[in-house]
Amino acid sequence: MSTASPIPLRDTSRVYGRISRLLHWTIAALILWQLLGMGLRLIFGRQPFVGFFVGSHQPVGTVIFVLVLIRFVWAIANRGNRPAHGAGLIGIASRLGHLALYALMLIVPSVAILRAWGSTRGFAPFGFTIFAPRTEEVAWATGLGSALHGELAWVMAALIAGHIVMVGVHEGMWRDGTLAKMAGRRRAA
Repeated sequence: MSTASPIPLRDTSRVYGRISRLLHWTIAALILWQLLGMGLRLIFGRQPFVGFFVGSHQPVGTVIFVLVLIRFVWAIANRGNRPAHGAGLIGIASRLGHLALYALMLIVPSVAILRAWGSTRGFAPFGFTIFAPRTEEVAWATGLGSALHGELAWVMAALIAGHIVMVGVHEGMWRDGTLAKMAGRRRAA
């Protein structure tokens, strides 16, 4: 009979540590909140109940961006200790999928911040002014941000869906314990 051993703070070759797990699941929940709000806006338009979700978009997006930066630094600090993505084409696909998710988690809020910088509205998440309102819009910045932010966010949503599907494949078909590396408890050998 095996007993559960404590989850380490840092990542190991067998499991992601407590900090990686906290960052992963917090960012996942916040991104799903953002996608829910924007999905409701697409479906129902600017209804009052949708405003509740949309009104939190900028501050929640700011929190996501900060957490993604922390997660990126944490991943680099743990890169030699993290569980392997697998071998062969599956491992390459896994690494590329994760790289694409990290890139989009950085790019999507970056272009939103660029758009805010060029906007006449300014940028003050949580009431702290980052960019004061401009008297004139910087058209290239707002245009680029408007063209890319939403569209890349939906691409990220598709990648997230693929990520979830692959976790299901790992658990349901291959039964290789992939989900346990990020969500389950590590068992003592």
